[in-house]
Amino acid sequence: MLKRARIVAFFLIVLVLGATIGTTYSPIAKNINLGLDLQGGFEVLYTVEPLDETQEVTTDMLEATVRILSERVDVLGVNEPNFSIEEPDRIRVQLAGISNQDEARELLATSASLSFRDVNDKEYLNGSHINDGSARQDFDPTTNEPIVTVQFKNANLFGDVTREIFNDPSLDNRVVIWMDYEEGDSYAEEAVKADPKFVSAPGFSQILQTSDIMITGNFTVDEAKRLADILNAGSLPVDLQEEYSTSVGAQFGQQALDKTVFASIIGVLLVFAFMIIYYRFPGVIATITLSIYIYLVLLVFNLMNGVLTLPGIAALVLGVGMAVDANILTAERMKEELKEGKSVKNAFKAGNKTSFATIMDANITTLIAATVLFIFGTSSVKGFATMLIVSILLSFITAVYGSRLLLGLWIQSNWLNKRFGWFGVKKEDIIPLESKEEVVPTVFGRQFNIVGHRKKFFTISIALVVLGVISLSLFRLNLGIDFESGSRVEILADESLDVEVLSEEFEEFGLEPANQIVLSGDNDNIGVARFSDDLSKEQVAEVRSYFSEKYGHEPTVNTVSPVVGKELAKNALLAVLYASIGIIIYVSFRFEFQMGVAAIVSLLHDAFFILVFFSITRLEFDITIIAAILAVVGYSINDTIVTFDRIRENIRKRKRIKTFDELATIVNHSLTQTLTRSINTVMTVLLVVLMLAIFGAVSITNFSFALIVGLLAGTYSSLFIGAQLWLVWRGKTIKEKPIVYQEKKINDGPQV
Repeated sequence: MLKRARIVAFFLIVLVLGATIGTTYSPIAKNINLGLDLQGGFEVLYTVEPLDETQEVTTDMLEATVRILSERVDVLGVNEPNFSIEEPDRIRVQLAGISNQDEARELLATSASLSFRDVNDKEYLNGSHINDGSARQDFDPTTNEPIVTVQFKNANLFGDVTREIFNDPSLDNRVVIWMDYEEGDSYAEEAVKADPKFVSAPGFSQILQTSDIMITGNFTVDEAKRLADILNAGSLPVDLQEEYSTSVGAQFGQQALDKTVFASIIGVLLVFAFMIIYYRFPGVIATITLSIYIYLVLLVFNLMNGVLTLPGIAALVLGVGMAVDANILTAERMKEELKEGKSVKNAFKAGNKTSFATIMDANITTLIAATVLFIFGTSSVKGFATMLIVSILLSFITAVYGSRLLLGLWIQSNWLNKRFGWFGVKKEDIIPLESKEEVVPTVFGRQFNIVGHRKKFFTISIALVVLGVISLSLFRLNLGIDFESGSRVEILADESLDVEVLSEEFEEFGLEPANQIVLSGDNDNIGVARFSDDLSKEQVAEVRSYFSEKYGHEPTVNTVSPVVGKELAKNALLAVLYASIGIIIYVSFRFEFQMGVAAIVSLLHDAFFILVFFSITRLEFDITIIAAILAVVGYSINDTIVTFDRIRENIRKRKRIKTFDELATIVNHSLTQTLTRSINTVMTVLLVVLMLAIFGAVSITNFSFALIVGLLAGTYSSLFIGAQLWLVWRGKTIKEKPIVYQEKKINDGPQV
């Protein structure tokens, strides 16, 4: 009865979890905050500059500026706008889902420095003389046209100004009202223009002793409301210099979301199918825990009020591949134990014990790369890093604790005792426990002398590196505006676009693309144009308005200043450097220094080939590719750690290694044992990434290509470069310093 109760408990747990997920998944998914790239919106990075030389940009000043910007944005009805201060003098503003991005840009950038001057531009009064919150939109009682009314703190102030102007005939009995007057502005010059810079210049025929002032200016109702809102929010205590901006059309975001979610579902289903077909019953358990993992990631991300971006979805899906790796490690270990003649119970216990340390090390090293990425990444890359960190932590919990619990219920029931086929093990492959025969590791039934071909692998890699250096020297990288500064306009249409037509349309705005306009999309319905200079906010507004009206979809416009471009490039290099240092330190602590260095050589090998791929293909290299490189670094070190862990385990069994041949045999033995696991792991991850590349949004296609190249290179380097590089290095000193492995104890994890 107790044995049957365990199976009943398994099904009850699965049913409860399934019902919970089924009934709560939809509201959780709907409540997740979507980033700009998934729902459209506007992001801008400002450098804060003092109004005059006597000021100094302080934290209090930055906080005051954020409060004023927040009050201005409130009138736009933006859901959860995000303002962040980036030391020492920058403010980043993110407005997701905003309908009128041009209005938002103007609203934010306006200093709201109201001044009252005469026709000779002498200032008499400014915004500080107005009652806080007194501005409101109204209508002129005589013309019924929209106006803005404000109230002065002291009625005598305005009366004194009109008296002084009235008594000087040269001043034309006129008060000129300016918004953001700049040195060099002139009423005389602006008055003759159809669209002058000043707001209005009302005349008067008598001294006005009043505190209530009407501001006219041929406003529409919306324009008058906006001016009133700006005045009520207050003038900024600083100047804002725009360094970076992204303006994403809502249709772009929705299309990207739909495509990427579809690609992700297809990829995850393929992973489920592979696990069940290849690993049989442990594969079924893996699909259950992976489903729980995906649900928990979305739940935690929702609870922490995270912002989901396109790279974030890619990180979630990549996390599926990493989560499945833990299941593959344990399943492969169990198969090895069963082939050695152990019972199902003992194989389960031994498999979990030996795989735990490997899973722990692999996850920690990947976590190091993800943390560095979060520290040095921009907003969208931070979203990727946040999702990757959450994914790593939850995949560890579900793959280790969840899988052990669910599979353990079946193991303890004894129902699987003689059903070796349920674990993918044939009876003829099992060696009796009492036999002294050693299980010879094979890959798909064949033995390989991988170590014996190490010189060939080194030669291939060196030759490819040389060719890569030549390619990078000749062609360099097609750097995106993230690193070179400039502007990028992405146009979406319902029909196929024409390069020549787009070029002519840009010429109408006096804009000439820096290189050939690139068409992409399902039917060449997306056009991408790059410009060497960062477009002004006026130019961005014109471009957005024109293409929105012509093609029915708002374009996506990115601008990056040279200052930010250099910083992004610097931070990208620092991210790779610090991730490498962190990994060397950890691997040296858990294994040995030589293994840490060999692992980093492998990682740099993988990152280098991603650079070479982009150099040869001329695909645009932007900041998301850095995210892909660091994701590959995390994955590659995961793979390398698994190999080193097996080498360490096999050395531990021998206790002492005194010759190079002994060490080479152990390394070859370890590589063969882990080869199947490495192939299966990269296959599951590639299934998902390939679906993202084929069916996902165009904006992450290059990101997906980088992952594909990096994953293949990472598997190759961990098997054929890293471990064998360590073998050659360590083998040279083995006669003088034999290997006597000191075990560094680590908890074996939860027991069932």
